[in-house]
Amino acid sequence: MTPILVFDIETIPDCDGLRRLHAGEEGWDGDDAAVAERAFAAQREKSGSDFLRHHVQRVCAISCVMRTDKSLRVRSLGDESSDEATLVAEFFDLIERSTPQLVSWNGGGFDLPVLHYRALVHGIQAPRYWDWGDDDREFKWNNYLSRYHTRHLDLMDVLAMFGGRANAPLDDLAKLCGFPGKLGMDGGKVWDSYLAGGLHGIRSYCETDVMNTWLVYCRFRLMRGEIGREAYDAEIALARETLGALAAKPGCEHWKEYLEAWK
Repeated sequence: MTPILVFDIETIPDCDGLRRLHAGEEGWDGDDAAVAERAFAAQREKSGSDFLRHHVQRVCAISCVMRTDKSLRVRSLGDESSDEATLVAEFFDLIERSTPQLVSWNGGGFDLPVLHYRALVHGIQAPRYWDWGDDDREFKWNNYLSRYHTRHLDLMDVLAMFGGRANAPLDDLAKLCGFPGKLGMDGGKVWDSYLAGGLHGIRSYCETDVMNTWLVYCRFRLMRGEIGREAYDAEIALARETLGALAAKPGCEHWKEYLEAWK
């Protein structure tokens, strides 16, 4: 089978980048908390929201579910000491090595554009990902970059018929399908958690979110007839078994909580 790579990222303000962009301007030379608050305030003034533009967000966690014909794995890339360049390079290296089917929830609208900008900033090469058919003719008709190709499937976008007005939150869809959804954290809490030294919790949250995406994707595959009921039930059983094994390991309390919520 073609490997399936489900992915999710968490981001924080790129405070060093913001200082560079606003060098010499008043209010942009403080510590990270002050610089971020200045950026949030400026964005609220422009748009009414403090959601920063993609290119000034820094990746602090990337979590993946990788399904191959031999196993199901869920993990965060790098470790808690890894810098952003290491995380981004490891993500694109996964694509370089295995040419997987990519699956995301709003990956086309958020995760991938952020990863594009951050790879550019760090000078990270990703020729397989960026192939439009120059090296492999198959990629001319099915590549990672086209919104309407399936090599990257943005599940949120597809279910909404590529219309933003019909977009649904992953947390809602996961819970409606009987899966746990989010457990105590959401994207709006990531920056405060990071400032408080909570990177471990952020990585754990990202892992549970990517597992939610995988489970909803399994339900999508059942719905469109790609797999039958028996195969779907086997995938769900494998997910439970995999998480059960992880929950027994030190530092994996989030999987215990996740399984408790998955009744």
